[in-house]
Amino acid sequence: MLVCMTLLATEPTSKAEDELTYIEDDGTPDLRSYDRFVCFFSTGKDSLASVLHLLDLGVPASKIELHHHNVDGDPDAGEGLMDWPVTLAYGQAVARHLGMEFVTSWREGGIEREMCRQDTRTAPVVFYKDGKRIEVGGVNGPLGTRRKFPQQSASLSTRWCSSAAKIDVGASYLRNDLKFRNQRTLVVTGERAEESSSRARYATFERHRTDSRHGKTARHIDHWRAVHGWSEAQVWAIIEKHRLEVHPAYRLGYGRVSCQFCIFGSKDQWATNRAIAPRAFSRIAAYEQDFGVTIHRKLAVGALADLGAPYPAATGFWLECAMSTTFDAPIVVESWKLPAGAFGESCGPT
Repeated sequence: MLVCMTLLATEPTSKAEDELTYIEDDGTPDLRSYDRFVCFFSTGKDSLASVLHLLDLGVPASKIELHHHNVDGDPDAGEGLMDWPVTLAYGQAVARHLGMEFVTSWREGGIEREMCRQDTRTAPVVFYKDGKRIEVGGVNGPLGTRRKFPQQSASLSTRWCSSAAKIDVGASYLRNDLKFRNQRTLVVTGERAEESSSRARYATFERHRTDSRHGKTARHIDHWRAVHGWSEAQVWAIIEKHRLEVHPAYRLGYGRVSCQFCIFGSKDQWATNRAIAPRAFSRIAAYEQDFGVTIHRKLAVGALADLGAPYPAATGFWLECAMSTTFDAPIVVESWKLPAGAFGESCGPT
């Protein structure tokens, strides 16, 4: 799931200037004024709806970059821990179909390395530029220790998976890829007010935290939450309109696509995870015992799973697809139907 990026202070401009230059009468940014669009693409329904909304508004696919943060780190480094195995392949399939560039970035070692950190620095951010591996940070930062899972909280210092594996990773990419200099970029994310009281307070349109339009780099970056005022019904409607297949987790009964082992998971989701991914579930349970800190604060994941029941839809073809590192289903669905997880328990965010 896509997340709010906390803004840093930037040089102010007049409100009138921003309104006249960047905002249409209906609250939509003047999309014609941007050179490029970066959609932080979790592969969940809301980020997908945001991308499709851009297309419906006339933005050329050639100007849109689908950018995915690999929360488990380098996808070529071996087995991950937290995310759905199919997520990367599904995102690539969407980008190919829509004719958009697909770019990834990650924190080296992903959530697992940061979670296990003891008297070491936070790992660098990694992305590729023209085939060359770029590493940012990880050298001069302070030594620190976590040795605990992220916790359920609106605070990003407590729910640090969002900041360490997504928000800060995206910011490092925008600040360090030279293509954003002397350019006007619109960052698009999919948070919706309907999701939580905290998200309802997010600004729909604002300067991005990495904006430096009046600095030496002239890096003009705005941030638009394109579906902030949408209902879930509107989100499913635009996906149906484009007849796109959704992330397989929705077909299994999950109402929200973030990590497979999301810290906000319900008892039924933990029961499903234990049934369909017992090895990864056991690794997470072992970490809880090792750290002496559970994800849920009060209950271990095993106890949570004992209270729930696996989703009935978590079987067959879509289960095989969700647990694969390839996406072998058609990306366009002629007879499109709502997935089992539509309007189900979302379990987060705050």
